[in-house]
Amino acid sequence: MTIPPPIVDLDWVITRRRTLVLCDVRWYLDGRSGQAAYAAGHLPGAVFVDLDRWLAAAPSPAAGRHPLPAPDVFAAGMRNAGIDDHTLVVAYDDAGGATAARLVWMLRASGGPAALLDGGLGAWTAPLSRVRPVVTPGTFVLTSWPGELLADADDVAAARSDDRVVVDARAPDRFHGIVEPVDPRAGHIPGAVNVPFAGNLDAATGRFLGRRDLRRRFARAGVDDHADTIVYCGSGVTACHTLLAMERAGLPAARLYPGSWSQWSADPTRPVEV
Repeated sequence: MTIPPPIVDLDWVITRRRTLVLCDVRWYLDGRSGQAAYAAGHLPGAVFVDLDRWLAAAPSPAAGRHPLPAPDVFAAGMRNAGIDDHTLVVAYDDAGGATAARLVWMLRASGGPAALLDGGLGAWTAPLSRVRPVVTPGTFVLTSWPGELLADADDVAAARSDDRVVVDARAPDRFHGIVEPVDPRAGHIPGAVNVPFAGNLDAATGRFLGRRDLRRRFARAGVDDHADTIVYCGSGVTACHTLLAMERAGLPAARLYPGSWSQWSADPTRPVEV
């Protein structure tokens, strides 16, 4: 099985279209329905993957807004989408990959070949489809999440003494505690550095920066070939965008803190920095 690059363009997808499963992973923080957006028009042949149902467990203050689902739940969602253990998957959304990156990271972390479509829905200039493809259930199986790619709150708390780099992928205003629209407290984890996930994209084109530009961007935050890095965001979703960007840059595999700020800020014993 050949693992594709983490980010691929539309031409790459078109040349392999008959051998892959295309997944629409649209989701909206403001409550709009990703499934309704999919029904109104999606890339031809794409299947919809519901982030809340298959890519996250139930939210709680103790676990955060989007904790990782049980492995068997994720596996059921993949089978429902027609995915086998070795199926090539390409995911997209309409937000620069902000939510689709979660599915791609989860598949890559579990050993599956998956990539994010650079430019997402906007990369497709032909008419969209409203036809739901007929899906033959897949055989995907997952028994556990790879512990070496995950961090918990205690790992993050110990990071400063262990010389790890903790990256906060949220927007600057949330990192600095100027605004906090969804989580219990404003601010960030003490010692974290802010590398907003949106900056992984070229502002003019909406496409991912190249390897060299990404490496420079992460180097400014202290992330290099020797760094032991943990990445978090609001709920563990957009942090996956940064994890894929780091892989594109050729940096060592970093760890995801799935609970992220939503879990940390809900625990009154955890310190907050602004």
